[in-house]
Amino acid sequence: MSVSIPTDEEVVVRTPEEFLAMPEEYREICLRQMMVNTEGELSGGDDYIQVFLPLAPSAEERQVCAERAVEEYDHYKIGKRVLAGVGVDTGYMEKQTLAERTLFADQTLHTCTTWAERGIFSYIGEETAMVMISEFAHSSYKPWAEAVRTIIQDEKIHIAHGARVCRNFAETEEGRYELQQALDRLWPTFVKIFGSPRSERARLAVRFGLRRTTNGEACDVWRAKVTPRIERLGLRVPE
Repeated sequence: MSVSIPTDEEVVVRTPEEFLAMPEEYREICLRQMMVNTEGELSGGDDYIQVFLPLAPSAEERQVCAERAVEEYDHYKIGKRVLAGVGVDTGYMEKQTLAERTLFADQTLHTCTTWAERGIFSYIGEETAMVMISEFAHSSYKPWAEAVRTIIQDEKIHIAHGARVCRNFAETEEGRYELQQALDRLWPTFVKIFGSPRSERARLAVRFGLRRTTNGEACDVWRAKVTPRIERLGLRVPE
């Protein structure tokens, strides 16, 4: 992949019109980034309704799952609007099932079977999204940067809900065992979200100001954030 943007030039793209005038490699990487995140938000809403809500142990927790789903669908609509601004229609995603969406991650991300796994998914797993979205908030494509800042506040609430679920489990030895089982099973899936640490696309995304870290560096940031949480729960960090 050739780079046509001078290496000593800071990239700032303020409008859809400027975006469409950018070199192909910039547009390709930025579009991929926005498409993956937007699909992930839509699938996140489906996860809360189709996967998490049936596991909820009470009406209150069912309501929380429904509320989080609404927020995820709102996040999808934010990405949909930004992409529409550069001529990309994501409406086809709305007609797909979870199994048919493959941009964001593989199907192992949608397989929680216990309420403990649901807690780990949000407290530990949704931090992967927070790491990446926090980088997007400084994107050189300014319409995208401004859009995702709205998402960040909701994601903090999602993580906090997972924290509450996990703390409740951690009050007993049996609960901690369930959490450890959940963490061990889901951990490889969380790591996989970051992609290959040798990705050339990620390196160029940093060069173009679309990200601040490579895949490997982002994964290290995530590990540093979640390790203290895991230890406070009395759990072991998986290898």
